[in-house]
Amino acid sequence: MALNLDQKKAVVEEVAEVASTAYSAVAAEYLGLTVEEMTELRAKARGEGVYLRVVKNTLARRAVQGTDFECIQDGLTGPLLLAFSQEDPGSAARVIKDFSKSNDKLIVKLVSIGGQLLDASELDRLAKLPTRDQAISMLMAVMKAPFDKFARTLNEVPGKLVRTVAAVRDQKEGAA
Repeated sequence: MALNLDQKKAVVEEVAEVASTAYSAVAAEYLGLTVEEMTELRAKARGEGVYLRVVKNTLARRAVQGTDFECIQDGLTGPLLLAFSQEDPGSAARVIKDFSKSNDKLIVKLVSIGGQLLDASELDRLAKLPTRDQAISMLMAVMKAPFDKFARTLNEVPGKLVRTVAAVRDQKEGAA
């Protein structure tokens, strides 16, 4: 079904709005996927906070123009779907990577983060980035470590004194 000019403008505007706030983008070739498989992929993407859309390449080029993902314009050829991470940088990569494990027809073509175009093989590295909650947890552990070590050091002084007194007591009991 062909889109009229107003529909095309609406699609470009929608994708541009998402691209302007997204953390990363993945473009993958979906040729050969069934409707059921695409529906499953869309459901997984929605659950992970990933915007997933099949867009004509000319419209996609216009949509990413002026965003951090302008670098993917030259690679937009063939039947591609675009996945934009909206909650954390690795979410789109995780969704596409997990889905492509069971569906070899989904082939990653472009990966972009922070205005940089990465090789498609970098998908694994992007997928391994921690989620927001994991990153906060790691930061808190790093911030908490010096205080824990300081508390253990302070606790060691009276503990050593108690062990020394106990050793002296045991020695006197053994001598008597």
